[in-house]
Amino acid sequence: MIHHLENLPTNIVGFKATGEITQKDFTEIVMPKVKALIDETDKLNYLLVLDTSLKNFTIGAWMKDAMMGIKHLTKWNRAAIVSDVEAIRNFTNFFSYLMPGEFKGFEHSELQQAIDWVSEKN
Repeated sequence: MIHHLENLPTNIVGFKATGEITQKDFTEIVMPKVKALIDETDKLNYLLVLDTSLKNFTIGAWMKDAMMGIKHLTKWNRAAIVSDVEAIRNFTNFFSYLMPGEFKGFEHSELQQAIDWVSEKN
């Protein structure tokens, strides 16, 4: 399930993924919050805390995630993925070369740094 993270800076949207992640999670939780932030700020600063394995994302979740990325391609500003899996952090860092915007991976112990970075505090 994906949970919307509360009490974040107003210029970012953040989520925490636990257990199985489905298409419904993206349709009902992620996409409306992403749209609202883009409507308000005209850019997307995105935080995802992964507390589940990537294998727990259903194919429908992957499809919705990809569609969201493409739909808002020009709006991506900063995105942080928080995970203790080094390969996920490395892939996230590499993603900056493929997509508009900046992408950066952080460890769980660096959550506050990730929030500060995504919100452009530093």
